[in-house]
Amino acid sequence: MKSKVTLTTLYKMKEKREKIVALTAYDYPFAKMVDESGVHMILVGDSLGMVVQGESSTLPVTMDEMIYHTQLVARGASNAMVIGDMPFMSYQANIDTAVVNAGRFLKEAGATAVKLEGGASVSKLIAAISRASIPVQAHIGLTPQSVHQMGGFKVQRDEDRLLADALEVEKAGAFSVVLEGIPAKISAKITDTLKIPTIGIGAGPDCDGQILVLHDMLGLNDRHIPKFVKKYANLIDQAKDGIKTYADEVQSGKFPADEHCY
Repeated sequence: MKSKVTLTTLYKMKEKREKIVALTAYDYPFAKMVDESGVHMILVGDSLGMVVQGESSTLPVTMDEMIYHTQLVARGASNAMVIGDMPFMSYQANIDTAVVNAGRFLKEAGATAVKLEGGASVSKLIAAISRASIPVQAHIGLTPQSVHQMGGFKVQRDEDRLLADALEVEKAGAFSVVLEGIPAKISAKITDTLKIPTIGIGAGPDCDGQILVLHDMLGLNDRHIPKFVKKYANLIDQAKDGIKTYADEVQSGKFPADEHCY
């Protein structure tokens, strides 16, 4: 039986230069498959707005929706650390609201930690949530909840600001930080500088770990796929083939056959 991944596990992996494997998941069946495949960290991302709900951004996802999906994932994850992604406006308004909403992920949904977007601008929120004994994963660089402020999904190249943000969230108490849409050389410098693990997505090979959106890497997303995604399967075509075969067999009378009847 594998042991449960904890914060100590992640710190030791960084110290030993062992790569951390992370993926998103949004429901019980996929969480169970991801967990049984040896992934260390499952993020219940607000990306569900785009890959599950069909939205054009992550902004419409609600707190209650995130709690529901995190509950499903937590039931399927026996070993991986489950992290709940705090959706837009669940933490930006004030510190008290942020702490209460973060607590819901642990109390109601069974998560181990929460993730929120932003660097120095959210350091006080990270500190307050951490003081409430809730582990916080930070997220800097390309932050999808700020898509309008950034003028689109753009690679972030301001090395001084990114390094300052990374140091600030570490100082505030974050146990790890997601680096998204950052040139590889800058991510490597941040990773070497920080004591906490870095998890890259579109941030090059030198981060302490990597994360991808499950639906992107399994070929379940037929929308635009970012440059940094590698497709490890093409399940959407396989699923369509199976569904079409089923429809043909129902219409032709081939299904159900005698072996499917009582």
